[in-house]
Amino acid sequence: MTPRHLQHSARPVVTFTGAEDNVLVADLDGPLDGQPVVLLHGGGQTRHSWARAFDELVARGYRVLSLDCRGHGDSQWSPCGDYSLDALVADLRRVLASLSRPAVLVGASLGGVTALIAQGEDPQLARALILVDVAPQLEFDGVDHIVNFMTAHTAGFASLEDVAAAVAAYNPTRPRPTDHQGLRKNVRLAEDGRFYWHWDPRLMEGDHRGRTRDISRRMLAAAAHVKVPTLLVRGKQSDVVSLEGAEHLRRHLPHLQLVDIEGAGHMVAGDKNDAFNGAIITFLQQQSQ
Repeated sequence: MTPRHLQHSARPVVTFTGAEDNVLVADLDGPLDGQPVVLLHGGGQTRHSWARAFDELVARGYRVLSLDCRGHGDSQWSPCGDYSLDALVADLRRVLASLSRPAVLVGASLGGVTALIAQGEDPQLARALILVDVAPQLEFDGVDHIVNFMTAHTAGFASLEDVAAAVAAYNPTRPRPTDHQGLRKNVRLAEDGRFYWHWDPRLMEGDHRGRTRDISRRMLAAAAHVKVPTLLVRGKQSDVVSLEGAEHLRRHLPHLQLVDIEGAGHMVAGDKNDAFNGAIITFLQQQSQ
């Protein structure tokens, strides 16, 4: 781990070397002897999507690492455009190998896919697993909703107000912030003066429905080998993971705990952060008893 200062982070920042010798950037804070907790964001997000959960976990005494996965946020874009599951899993293994002891993995959406597959393919990798609104049985309408949002603004935005409008259109039930400055962590200002999402557009290349089917098959195969305590936190109003999809995972992973967060959609931590934090902290405390 290499210390690094970045303009958009008020927390201690470190860098790791990924599987392609690519630079991975993370926030890292909490007591050195605390239980490591690694936060893995969803596709198209950055490590800052965990901001309130990060602070709450640090305050509770956990050693918290929130990672920008390759091609996202401040982490390096893949030199060859490789955003495959194999690449994401290999990066995660590199990061976890640098920690002093096994971590608890917390993964939302794509981060949850990565965490489940990594754990299933290496059952000794982590101490526990928290999946946030992701399961092998995914609803295609919800996946389409995400893909359409991520691919709708390839020409960028003229202002942060336009960024806020796009986010509000994607998730109209979430209260719209009056201060748009927080959105700067989710976009990059290009030389043409326009704002673009803070991820590599090559991430969205290819047949997303075929990719979703491949992800589902690989997640299901991995689930059969996951023996560590596992929690699924589902947004009760999610259009990506249905209650049927959650129960489908539990049939293949019988020790799975399930928490439904009322009033939350796919973006659980952002929609109902206090309820989300309460669910994961209760689970983490169970593991320390």
